[in-house]
Amino acid sequence: MSELLRVRGLTTTFPSEQGPVAVVDSLDLAIAEGEVLALVGESGCGKSMTALSLLRLVPRPGRIAAGEMIFRGRDLLQLTVPEMRGIRGRDIAMIFQEPMTSLNPVVTVGAQVVEAIRLHEPATKREARRRTVEIFERVGIPDPEARFAAYPFELSGGLKQRVMIAMALAMRPKLLIADEPTTALDVTIQAQILELLRELQRDLGMAILLISHDLGIVNELADRVLVMYAGQVVEEASRSTILEQARHPYTQGLLASMPSMARPGERLNEIPGVVPPPSDWTAGCRFASRCERVLNVCADEAPPEVAAGPRAGEIQRVFCHAVAREVADA
Repeated sequence: MSELLRVRGLTTTFPSEQGPVAVVDSLDLAIAEGEVLALVGESGCGKSMTALSLLRLVPRPGRIAAGEMIFRGRDLLQLTVPEMRGIRGRDIAMIFQEPMTSLNPVVTVGAQVVEAIRLHEPATKREARRRTVEIFERVGIPDPEARFAAYPFELSGGLKQRVMIAMALAMRPKLLIADEPTTALDVTIQAQILELLRELQRDLGMAILLISHDLGIVNELADRVLVMYAGQVVEEASRSTILEQARHPYTQGLLASMPSMARPGERLNEIPGVVPPPSDWTAGCRFASRCERVLNVCADEAPPEVAAGPRAGEIQRVFCHAVAREVADA
């Protein structure tokens, strides 16, 4: 698979009394065409801000302070505002966490998708309507002709999310960013939406950046996993390696917190403490205060990158002093 997106050194900052604070700090990632990359971590780790940075939608007073984002050979950070506006929706689309906050409550859902189509293509209203009904049918919205005239408040949470997916797929984007696409839905609807995304990804051949804190969902969809903590990548590997042979203490803690990892009647494991606010992020390991394998060096020195490929031809990137020491002593 050829590379679709390559991000190097992405740094997004917000002002504070102490100066600019990096909520996304020197992030590197790559997504190949047709690949599903999961970005995983607790709330407050910078996952959603990474997604907004990729679309250059960082809310003010935040700003992208450094880095490059090469999408199909073009650096998104070097594009003009009109050029970037043309990329959004047409080439890179996004599904947001809560569809009710993303849909206009006073405009019918069909009209909103029609508007998205006509924004990027010289289609007539009739052509755009026909395509919208076809897309509604494609994403499993029952009676698409009737639903076209519905307002968001008339639809269930699952149907609103399907409308958001239809809107995102209207232009057949090369990359779909799905930010916690099932968090607001019940378990049954979650399964339906995940199956829909899997089917659409396979049929359309698009890449997906899946943002989630739920490793169960990651196991359903992802090819590779990028684990993020306090604005930085701490581990990267294939899905199977992350789930079976995770090396970073944070990743291991997330896995141990999964209900599927617990035996019947046992209390779930939990990672002590919480993600510190960006103003408290240090030059050393940001996970040190919550880590059971912390070393003296962790407080002051940034963790080194360790390459540890458990399978032939695979690179597992881990940023950890303890893992570096284990590898050196092996």
